[in-house]
Amino acid sequence: MFLDLDLMSSNSAYHTLTQIIIPRPVAWVLTEHRNGEYNLAPFSYFSAVCSDPPIMMISVGRKPDGCEKDTYRNIKEREKFVIHIANSELAGQVTKSASVLGEGESEIDLCGLNTESVEGFSLPRVIGPKIAMYCRFYEEKKMGNNDQHLVFGLIEKIWLDDDIVLKTPEGRIKIDASRVDPIGRLGGNEYTTFGKILDIPRPK
Repeated sequence: MFLDLDLMSSNSAYHTLTQIIIPRPVAWVLTEHRNGEYNLAPFSYFSAVCSDPPIMMISVGRKPDGCEKDTYRNIKEREKFVIHIANSELAGQVTKSASVLGEGESEIDLCGLNTESVEGFSLPRVIGPKIAMYCRFYEEKKMGNNDQHLVFGLIEKIWLDDDIVLKTPEGRIKIDASRVDPIGRLGGNEYTTFGKILDIPRPK
């Protein structure tokens, strides 16, 4: 089969891409609305883009009615956000947090989740995920025909559950990926969970 994307609708192209670019890590992003409520939403167009300085990117579209998503608006207004890496036990709540709510309503309450504050950052983390990255808005690029927002965040702090942190003989931090147990996004309603780990040394 050969697909010509010039002949496909944007919706068909989206569904094709989400089924062939797999698995995709999920950024579970917490922001704060101006009313003080916490917004929480998943994004699978997400990646690290730079390590000096450490910068992450999330791609934020619009709500079905064309309005800006709360995540984007909150980041632009308040400049802080927290990216979590959710584990397989939280997959149901990750999906539930994608529900379209009214502006300023909290997915934290909808999903029955709790948060915990951290010293030196204005936003808390969600209790449950084993990794949380505390980010400050860095810059934005608009992409595509519908002004998809590529939001870049500078990572200021990283919280790691002690259970996932190991030490190498050289004294470097090593993250035990099997204990992180991250979910990966596939097409449709599907996720993948962590499977076999292949450790293949790179050529010198």
